[in-house]
Amino acid sequence: MGRCRITRYAGHLLSERHKPIDFATLKQILKCVPNNQSGVDLDSVFHALADPTRRAIVARLCEGPASVSELAKPFAMSLPAIVQHLQVLESSGLVRSEKIGRVRSCSVVPGTVREAEAWLGLRRTSAERRLDRLENFLNHKPEQE
Repeated sequence: MGRCRITRYAGHLLSERHKPIDFATLKQILKCVPNNQSGVDLDSVFHALADPTRRAIVARLCEGPASVSELAKPFAMSLPAIVQHLQVLESSGLVRSEKIGRVRSCSVVPGTVREAEAWLGLRRTSAERRLDRLENFLNHKPEQE
């Protein structure tokens, strides 16, 4: 399916060639449009962050770039196991690595972290508002005898 620009004219949806679009075609187009417009796959980001070792690695990388061996020091696991964790983090887009000489250096991708933080922030403010309303309700409830 090629790219097609959709416009609205006199209340009707029209394709680039000014042909009316029926509901089935529109449904097909909307199925291809992702909910997340940033391009970050939040499912894979949160999957990667579900593991405590990977969260610790991301926390360390937020302080600055580090080599794979530096990242492995605090953990009681083999270097290949750390590399597997890093591969999950790289495939999620949270971490990028590059080989400089004989050393593989890793760094965090700030944009991906910001996207995950923004998504959580939107949900947090909504939940906080609900809790604030509950608190107000409970504090202003007239006492019954």
